[in-house]
Amino acid sequence: MRDETVAGLLLAAGAGRRFGRPKALVEFDGEPLVRRALRLLHAGGCAPVHVVVGAGADDLPPLPGAVLVHNPDWRRGMGLSLRLGLASLPRHVAAAVVVLVDQPLLAPAAVRRIRAAHAAGAAIATATYAGRPGHPVLLGRAAWPLLDRHATGDRGARDLLRARPDLVTRVPCDGLGAPVDVDTPKNLAHAHAHAHAHAGAGPAGRGRSCSCGG
Repeated sequence: MRDETVAGLLLAAGAGRRFGRPKALVEFDGEPLVRRALRLLHAGGCAPVHVVVGAGADDLPPLPGAVLVHNPDWRRGMGLSLRLGLASLPRHVAAAVVVLVDQPLLAPAAVRRIRAAHAAGAAIATATYAGRPGHPVLLGRAAWPLLDRHATGDRGARDLLRARPDLVTRVPCDGLGAPVDVDTPKNLAHAHAHAHAHAGAGPAGRGRSCSCGG
């Protein structure tokens, strides 16, 4: 088992055009999504945690325990935010767990599970729910240069995972939260209902874990 530094990387720079405002600022159970996702990474054992910000950055709440990485060209999409975030991490970081700001039902146990996969030798690890890949995603440092070609526009690591399945370890995370996206206010209402129906699984591990596979 490898004992290496695994950082957290939160992508929170988008304008949330479909939602009507930056999703980092949207509240879920009284807490901004950006703070909830930051708490997820800390609870999952990631350190340091870098947060890529852009649209709405001046209105963000205090984010203790986070290193903010400003993406001035956030309009170019998630791919640039991912590459900037990885480039900002200290040299001693061996891998990064990547999460998106708009998935409030992810669970710390899923973060810990993919970190364990990396410790066992995985170069890239992705959580799966009912057999479908989702977040969190862990990217070992050796894989970061490959993103220069694959992470462009609004594409994050997905194209890399598809192009290099030989590098990817799929980690079942059923019962450890759900990868529900909050792209619209309707999605937010659905996420609230989902969380409450499953005893409010959240990033700090409050209540029982959601049993839905997404």
